[in-house]
Amino acid sequence: MADLVEVLIGTGIRKGEALALCWGDVRLDKRVLYIHATLSAIDNNRLVITTPKTWSSRNWVAVSGRVATALHHRAPDRRPSTMAGLEGDFVFHRPDGRPLHPEYVLNRFHLLCRKAGVSRTTIHDLRHLSATISINAGVPLTVVSKTLRHSTLSTTANVYSHLTAQAAREAVDVIDQTLTQADRPPTPPRPAPGARPRCDHIPQLHNQMTIIRQPTRSRGYSTPTPKIPRTCDHLATTNRHNIRKAVLASCENGLRPATTQVGTAGFEPTTP
Repeated sequence: MADLVEVLIGTGIRKGEALALCWGDVRLDKRVLYIHATLSAIDNNRLVITTPKTWSSRNWVAVSGRVATALHHRAPDRRPSTMAGLEGDFVFHRPDGRPLHPEYVLNRFHLLCRKAGVSRTTIHDLRHLSATISINAGVPLTVVSKTLRHSTLSTTANVYSHLTAQAAREAVDVIDQTLTQADRPPTPPRPAPGARPRCDHIPQLHNQMTIIRQPTRSRGYSTPTPKIPRTCDHLATTNRHNIRKAVLASCENGLRPATTQVGTAGFEPTTP
C-alpha cells in the first residue's frame, strides 16, 4: 500500500489506472509510465480491464525519483497473472498474481487513515492532492492539466478554481508592480570615465620606477676581455700649476706613480 500511495500522489494517475499498470508499461530508463488501460469492477464484483476514462488519458506520465524508488521496491515481486481476462504482469497484485480489487484497496486505505489519525479520505483524493501541490508551487495550469491528462484545460480550471483564484491575484499583482516601476522616472546614467590627460603621465615618475639590471660578470673560465688602460683627464703640460693639480692614482697598465714629478705626465717605468 505504501508503494501504491507513493505512485498515486507522485504521478496523479487514477486508481484504476494504477491497478491496471503492468511492467511492460513501465520504462524506468526513460522515467515514464504509459497508461493504456484501467481496472474496473462490474457490480463491484467482477474485475475487467477496460480503456481509460477519456481519449486524452491514453498518454505517458513522467516519473519522479520517489516514484522510481517505489517501483524498484515492487520489481523483485513479479508474479504474472494467468486468470482468464486478467492476464498480465501487474505491478500491484495479489499473492497469486491477480490485480488488487478496488474495494479492497479503498478499505485498506481507510484503515491506515484511522491508524495514522488523519481525516477520512478516498483514493481519488490523492489525485487532487497531487494537483494541489503542483498549483500551489506555481506550476502553470497547462502543465498541471497535461500531467492529470484532462481532456480540456477548462476542466482543470473548473475543478481547481479555488486554487487558481490565488494564482490570478498573484498575476495581476505582477502586472501592477511592472507598471508602477515603469512610471518612475528613469535614473540618469552615470558618465563614463574619460581618458587621462597627457599631463598626468609624468615620464620622470615612470623612469624612477623602472629598474635597469646590468649583466653580472661571469665567473667561468672563459677568456677574459682585455682591460683598457685609464687615461688622464687633463692635458699633459709642463706648467707648474698643472703639475700641482695632478692626481696620484694607481693605473692598471703596470705603471706606478713616480716619487718625483718628472716629465710631462709624471710617471716613470716600474722598477723591479
